[in-house]
Amino acid sequence: MSVNSTSAHFAEERRRALLDQLKASGRLEVVAAADRLEVTSETIRRDLVLLERRGLVQRVHGGAILLDREHLVPDLQARRRLMAVAKDLIAHAAVRHMPDEGAVIIDAGTTTGRMAEVFAGGPPLVVMTNSLQAAIALAGKQGLSVHTLGGRVRANTLAEVDAPALGAIARVHVDVAFIGTYGVSPRHGFSTPDPAEAAVKEAMIRAAKRTVVLCDSSKIGKDHFARFADTSQPDLLITDSDAPPELLRALETSGLPVEVVPIP
Repeated sequence: MSVNSTSAHFAEERRRALLDQLKASGRLEVVAAADRLEVTSETIRRDLVLLERRGLVQRVHGGAILLDREHLVPDLQARRRLMAVAKDLIAHAAVRHMPDEGAVIIDAGTTTGRMAEVFAGGPPLVVMTNSLQAAIALAGKQGLSVHTLGGRVRANTLAEVDAPALGAIARVHVDVAFIGTYGVSPRHGFSTPDPAEAAVKEAMIRAAKRTVVLCDSSKIGKDHFARFADTSQPDLLITDSDAPPELLRALETSGLPVEVVPIP
């Protein structure tokens, strides 16, 4: 193991220790944590910046508090603010996987929605989506024929789900599906809290020649109630460089190609 990989390993252990303390007490003081872990206060502050980027903590004066998102689906605006820099970089990377022609499906989600916003259009593409956010962003862009799937609209995510959406997907075959996820782990694969959204994601993957999953690092290693794919099904996972290296290696070992975009 190289010096750099060893340092990264110890840094992840330290961050897990910080999260354990936050889970136990709900709040962490920078100076006290630095003394306990025998590092500088600046090191702890850098750790908290990274954990905040992952959407796990919120920094406050002198320390941090824990964000408990395990059993909640935040509304769309709250989710857009979490990991905003990483989502933007992942969205730009995903656009490079758009085909030159044919048809694509874009799933509902904040990162896929950001992808729809930054895609300039141009090539003659049919774009299907269950995201009202993505449909509005794509409408009128050059060369695109935009179709929504129909169905019940979930208030928190603005995603169309249930039988009409599933029926629309069953009638098409697309070149690429761009899928969002709430979590991915080597053992349980890709998952989301809502079974209706999981059913739509699963159908999208079946309808596509190629599947690209957009997933910021805060979701790596997370498992949720409704599983929609194992790690061998998608053709590519795009995430950011704040993801734990050991989990990325485990995902690749399980058969999932990973593209990592660097966080400045």
